[in-house]
Amino acid sequence: MDKQGNPVMVNVASKSITHRTATAQAIVDLPDEVIDLLQGDEIQTKKGPVLQTAILAGIMGAKKTSDLIPLCHPLGLENCKVTLRFNSSRQLEIQCTAEITGKTGVEMEALTGVSIAALTVYDMCKAFSHDILIKEIKLMAKSGGKRDFNRAK
Repeated sequence: MDKQGNPVMVNVASKSITHRTATAQAIVDLPDEVIDLLQGDEIQTKKGPVLQTAILAGIMGAKKTSDLIPLCHPLGLENCKVTLRFNSSRQLEIQCTAEITGKTGVEMEALTGVSIAALTVYDMCKAFSHDILIKEIKLMAKSGGKRDFNRAK
């Protein structure tokens, strides 16, 4: 906030340029019948293949973070990777890792990436069931800024 109490973007002009990475994770609980469809042959919906579309949506979401979150700096991501896998509890685990060499971190880009990927899975699977739960969207790790962070799974 500025002296008048108005929101302002954080000034990063004097920060050093460093290589920065962040990884975020989302967990999606799906009903067994939807999991069976996803673990078999890729579900083909009218919108396309579910998992591949979610990967593309996650990358696109990460790239658009500054358009979605007020006061986020627009960043030219150098790398963004979204992965989806079923964990031992039969939950869909989505991870997004974003990278940049710059003056500000990419945590919000990684968090936005997993959120948009999870929402895409919901959107594409809701025709099979609305009993889908998106949960545990969290930062897993970040490096390259003032403080590194690493969450134990």
